[in-house]
Amino acid sequence: MTLDDYRWLVSDAAQPWLARVRATLADCHGPTVALLARLRKELSAERAHLVVEQVELRRRACDKFALAERMFFTRKGLEQATDQQVAAVKAARFPAGAVADLCGGVGGDALALARRSASEELRAIELDPAIAILATANLRSHDRENMTVVTADAAAFPVVDYAAWHIDPDRRAQGRRTSRVELYAPSLDVLRRLLHQNSNAAIKLAPAADAPPEWCELAELCWLGSRGECRQQVAWFGSLARQAGRRSATIVDARGGERTIVGQPDEPIPIAPWVGRYLYEPHAAVLAAKLAGAICREHALAAVSSGVAYLTGDALIDEPACAAFEILDVLPLDRKQLRAWCRERHIGRLEVKKRGVDMDPEKLRNAVIGAGDGEATFVVSRVLGAVQAIFARRVSPPG
Repeated sequence: MTLDDYRWLVSDAAQPWLARVRATLADCHGPTVALLARLRKELSAERAHLVVEQVELRRRACDKFALAERMFFTRKGLEQATDQQVAAVKAARFPAGAVADLCGGVGGDALALARRSASEELRAIELDPAIAILATANLRSHDRENMTVVTADAAAFPVVDYAAWHIDPDRRAQGRRTSRVELYAPSLDVLRRLLHQNSNAAIKLAPAADAPPEWCELAELCWLGSRGECRQQVAWFGSLARQAGRRSATIVDARGGERTIVGQPDEPIPIAPWVGRYLYEPHAAVLAAKLAGAICREHALAAVSSGVAYLTGDALIDEPACAAFEILDVLPLDRKQLRAWCRERHIGRLEVKKRGVDMDPEKLRNAVIGAGDGEATFVVSRVLGAVQAIFARRVSPPG
């Protein structure tokens, strides 16, 4: 693709083609060879491909962006973009003044930063000129004219001139995704130099990344989750760090509400002497931050077994950072008994979860499920030291 192809894609000239392909694919599962062949009679092969791909990417982007149908993406850009709920939570930490968003991609974080600030001194920095064209169009589609996209190398950007800065380093600089910070681009040396120039910074990392030792002392390492998954880790520095030297996990709901757990990693988790009335599964962001112990301390919960992150207690707690289940029964992991339990209760819808056990949940579900309208959740885990099956039902916390 040439830059002219990308400029055409975001122009008014491409809009009828995008609308036409969207209508054609509305009742289909994906692009067809015949559709591309028809488009190539009137468009270049490159532009036909861009149009069809864009309609597909917009459909996938609806989970991340409310106005996805107005936006422009690449496959990699969509995968790496921060969704709008998480981006809004991140942007709330930044000052209202001049802010720079380095390695800004298609603009997920830039949109939230521009929404927060009325300042005209906002810059999104992107090395790839084609991605910069898409990011500019995305800001324009959201009426965010107060942020300018600049094609430049983040390593040479004057962060000292800004109140704070954010960066999303490329985790695929060598072709494959990595969680190793030393393999990011810009490099770890460059990130350290930028921090030395301006310590008011947020560095986006992979959830599984191990931050450099000095960052663990200087920064607040925060894991952010939404839509049931841990989405990213952010190292907050300087004035952006609320809990320097500590960890946090923030869970964002679909309405933008948030719940934050703060603590030290690997706090001791007591082991329950028996299984309580309720079972709790900490959110993936809490587990990634290793803060299950902080939840146990706050709510007087205990693990069902050593090394297992399923927690239990007798009270139903209001905790958005955990999924709650009412325990119905605890049985040995015996398929005959499990099948009988499901059939006696007419369990026709069964969710199977596991942790720390080598088994195929789908095969087990098919082997034990009964017939009927009943539903349950089936958790296979070590319980009080032995592998057992917990039958439970999801419940909503009191709040």
